[in-house]
Amino acid sequence: MRAYSLTHLTDAALMRDLAVLVARDRATTAALLAHIAEVDARRLYLPAGYESMHAYCVDALHLSEDAAYKRIQAARAARQFPAVFAALAEGRLNLTAACLLAPHLSADNADGLLAAAEHQRNTGIREMLARRFPGESGPFAALIPSPVPRGGSTQLAAQQVDAAVQGIPTEPSESPAPAPGPDSQDRILLQLRVTRSTQDKLRYAQALLSHSVPSGDTAEVLDRALDALIARCEGRKFAATARPRAPRTRPLTAGPRQVPAHVKRAVWARDEGRCTFVGDTGHRCGTRRFLEFDHSTPVARGGLPTIELMRLRCGGHNQLEAERSFGAEFMDIRREDARRRAVEARASAAAASERSRDVIAGLRQLGCRVDEARRAAEHAAIACDGGTLEDQLRSALKFLRPPRSTVVTGVHDVNRLPMLVPGRVFVASANCGSS
Repeated sequence: MRAYSLTHLTDAALMRDLAVLVARDRATTAALLAHIAEVDARRLYLPAGYESMHAYCVDALHLSEDAAYKRIQAARAARQFPAVFAALAEGRLNLTAACLLAPHLSADNADGLLAAAEHQRNTGIREMLARRFPGESGPFAALIPSPVPRGGSTQLAAQQVDAAVQGIPTEPSESPAPAPGPDSQDRILLQLRVTRSTQDKLRYAQALLSHSVPSGDTAEVLDRALDALIARCEGRKFAATARPRAPRTRPLTAGPRQVPAHVKRAVWARDEGRCTFVGDTGHRCGTRRFLEFDHSTPVARGGLPTIELMRLRCGGHNQLEAERSFGAEFMDIRREDARRRAVEARASAAAASERSRDVIAGLRQLGCRVDEARRAAEHAAIACDGGTLEDQLRSALKFLRPPRSTVVTGVHDVNRLPMLVPGRVFVASANCGSS
């Protein structure tokens, strides 16, 4: 403790040492961010048994959640734009300022934004960003431990939230908060911004629950909604059910990648719904996020979906095990192929959707009803998978053709109909439905 007693220093020495320490702290912060960025890029937190860089900073380095978040955000931005490192080390930018700028930095504006933010207070940076990027303030959400018991200001805040949900304006209370009570540790104040549609859903849920929750208490409605959502998600994730069926007797080799429902339930219960990866230091990951059912013996090497050979792994540690089994280069190629196929699939789906809209528009020009045109377009999309617009239009017309001949502007043969191109107008007189 004697090292922290500075009463013996003169005023000049105290001010000089303070300036030196601040400069040293800035340089240390920049170096710390560089290390965080490199560890994050190499994903070295995975072998250590942590599912994310944030979890490693909080649980292994013992940073606070907020400090970890800010440093990771600034580190990633600085790794992409190294000028941020120099600005932090030289004191032209502080850590909070770097976090404010990070979501807006790009190759085109990085130099200009960093120059505009030099030696500015955070309020000034926020105003500058609001002018340059209007309407980009993201959603806000916060969980705040409630410092007061039920019946105090927490109840008032809940009433104000309920009133806001119902569109009723409220005035802030100026009454002092009462002393904490015994139930204050179990209550949390939730604040968030929601869209108008979410507000409408909440109000509708309050109306549906008006018999069982006459007050429309948002907290109780939210609790019931989460119970229903969790039950539904558990059914999808690991086939949770109150009345499980007897396991089917089928050879496991018939579909090793298809994990039976009873295996999912047993593995989930055994692993407690958490990642089972254990790092080099003996730390278990234990995260509940992005969980996957993983074969301890890869399927390519004969692994079977049994209770003993299955385990829960988060996405990051599942990929790490795959890299250890097949090599990082092989998995990089596989992941790149998967990303390419996903892009192609999205492009193909967009093109198919555009063709379906064109088919519907063409059928509508021929006098078809909306429901008929949609059914015919769906049929044509399946029958002519990957076909041209003309092929799909012909298939749709054949689908709608009644048993007797259909007259469309004097044309009796569907195959002789001209191709309908969006933008062209065809005068039609037809009955596209069944007669």
